[in-house]
Amino acid sequence: MQADTPAAPRAKTAGEQVAQLRKLLGLRPRALAQVRSFDRSLDGEEIAPGLRYIEHRVPFEQLQDRLDLAALNLTAFEHDRIDTHRILAFDTETTGLAGGTGTRAFMIGAADWRDGGLRLRQLLMTTMGAEHAMLHAFASWLAADTVLLSYNGKCYDRPLLSTRYTLARLADPVLGRAHIDLLHPVRRRYRGVWENCRLATAERQLLGVVREDDLPGAEAPAAWLSYLRGGSADKLRRVGHHNAQDLRSLVGLLVHFHRLAQRDAPLA
Repeated sequence: MQADTPAAPRAKTAGEQVAQLRKLLGLRPRALAQVRSFDRSLDGEEIAPGLRYIEHRVPFEQLQDRLDLAALNLTAFEHDRIDTHRILAFDTETTGLAGGTGTRAFMIGAADWRDGGLRLRQLLMTTMGAEHAMLHAFASWLAADTVLLSYNGKCYDRPLLSTRYTLARLADPVLGRAHIDLLHPVRRRYRGVWENCRLATAERQLLGVVREDDLPGAEAPAAWLSYLRGGSADKLRRVGHHNAQDLRSLVGLLVHFHRLAQRDAPLA
C-alpha cells in the first residue's frame, strides 16, 4: 500500500507570527494592549506594501576621494587607501538581540558620501509581509565594489541579514563582501582604557557625541511590535532617530581613524 505523502508545512498567519515575536521578546499576551493609537505617522514614503523608505541629507565635511585607513590595521584589503564613494555604512534594528533564525531585521539603515555630504537611507517594515521587498531594496543599494562599514556587523548584522536572505530564497549580497568592522580597531586601541567599547562609548570619547532622549536599542523590538499591534508610532520614530545617529557615528569614527593615519604618517 502506498504511503501517505506528508503534508507541506502550513504557513503561519500574521497573528501567529506576531505571537511568536511576542514570545521571543518575553512579552505576556496583555503586555501590549490592542488599542489603536491616533499617532500612527511615520517618516518617509511607502515604496511597497508595508515598506517605508526614509532619506535624509546631512552636511558633512569635504573628504578626499580616498581615505587612509592605515590606522585600522586591516588585513582584508590590499592597500590602506580606499575610495570614499565605495563605502556604505549599515546598521540594523531587529526583533531581538540574540540572533538566530527567529530574529529578523525590521529596519535597515545605510549611509554613504554623496554630493559633498552624507546620504542617510532607511528601510522600515510596517507589516510582516514586507521583508522580501525590504531585502530586495537593500540589495539594490550594493554595487559590485561596495565596501560595508559597521560596528560589530561581522558578528551580528551581516550574519543576521545573510540568514534572512537565505530564508527568503534571495541571493545573499552581503556574504563574502569586503567589510570594515570598526569594533575591532576600537578594541585594539581602547580595551582596558575605557569602561567598555560599545558604540555609545566610542562616539562619546572620540566624537563628543552625547545622545539626548535616545531610545535604547534594547527597547526597539517592543517599539516595533507595539506599532504592528496598533500602538503609537512615537517610539518607532525614535528607533529611526537612534539608527540614524548610529550611522552618523559610524562615519565619524571612520573619519577619526583616517585622521589618525594621516597624523602618524611619516613625512616624505
